[in-house]
Amino acid sequence: MTGVAQRVAELSEAQTLGMAQRVRELRAAGKPILSLLLGEPDFPVPEPIRAAAIAAIQEGHAPYPPVPGIAPLREAIASYYHRTYGVPCSVEWVVVSNGSKQAIFNALFSLIEPGEEVIVPAPYWVSYLPLVHLAQGKPIIVPTTQAEGYKLTPEKLARYLSPRTKALILCSPSNPTGSCYTRPELEALAEVLSAYPQVWVISDEIYELIRYEGQHVSPAQIPSLAERTVICNGFSKAFAMPGWRLGYALAPPKLAAAMAKVQGQTSSGANLIAQKAALAGLQSDLTQLLAPMLQAFRERRDYIYTYLKAYLPQTEPYLPEGAFYFLLNVSSFLGKVTPTGEIIADADVLTEYLLIHGVALVSGTAFGAPQHLRLSYAVSLNEIKAGLPRMVEALRALV
Repeated sequence: MTGVAQRVAELSEAQTLGMAQRVRELRAAGKPILSLLLGEPDFPVPEPIRAAAIAAIQEGHAPYPPVPGIAPLREAIASYYHRTYGVPCSVEWVVVSNGSKQAIFNALFSLIEPGEEVIVPAPYWVSYLPLVHLAQGKPIIVPTTQAEGYKLTPEKLARYLSPRTKALILCSPSNPTGSCYTRPELEALAEVLSAYPQVWVISDEIYELIRYEGQHVSPAQIPSLAERTVICNGFSKAFAMPGWRLGYALAPPKLAAAMAKVQGQTSSGANLIAQKAALAGLQSDLTQLLAPMLQAFRERRDYIYTYLKAYLPQTEPYLPEGAFYFLLNVSSFLGKVTPTGEIIADADVLTEYLLIHGVALVSGTAFGAPQHLRLSYAVSLNEIKAGLPRMVEALRALV
């Protein structure tokens, strides 16, 4: 691509977004596509948050917001993490961003020198590798297995660490697996990291409030990691406001200031209306605010698990502990042939085949899991009940 920087020319489009566009185009053409695709909650923004956004608009005053965020929201975020998880932070630790993806980018761009390594356990979220590349770092992919709960073990971490390692990215609850790290598991990783004091932990906690079993644990709660963990979170998932683009990071003040400097020269401060709305959400009774959504997600999760166990046991279904995804093992379908004679060479081809049959999932290739598909249950139970039989029928037609 002439004239375009190599680091950008080599970037690939996020498969999740590409498939979502395909679904929109097919639906516009009149094809009935059932989408089990995006991590986009199908709930309205909670009423207190909507009311605060309307009030912010009615104020009629819309100055540029401070780059790291308005003080009341930063104070509320710091207070929330300190109160809920005992994380030793204050307002100086908080940088509010245009979505949690920007928080991760700010952290990587502020930490990574060209060529330094970033450990990324696989399966991973689709944007981690491109963000590391944009920061001119080198991603080191560490495979995990379902037997390991799709979680990084201390033995594997020790094997891949080196003097060139600068960061480790963890995601709990995980996109795409729904797996969650326990405190003992994080403590075991921290023990390995004790021999590598230069390594930071970038903790993606965007699904922190969407848990079905157990209590969320942040690496920042582990004393030896507290001063070298960057928490990246946001309001897209739990507050069902992905289109309002609001995230945040918590990091030790020196790093937080560097991240704010990066943001100040790129996007500046985040949307003021969204910030005031998110503040209202944090000041609400979160248990009551989230209860209907969590109940619906749990019901969908349990329905899908039961259905897959009965009709597609070869996909090795399991119960995700958090988020709203299943990672399905489709290795037994690879190499089979469609009724029209096409060979299902890989998960990408299988995804296209299912799309033709009216159900949209995303290939695991984008997540570092090339023998898997990701299924999202951030859609209505009715759509799930209609989509799963289509998927089963299409898969059973393979020979």
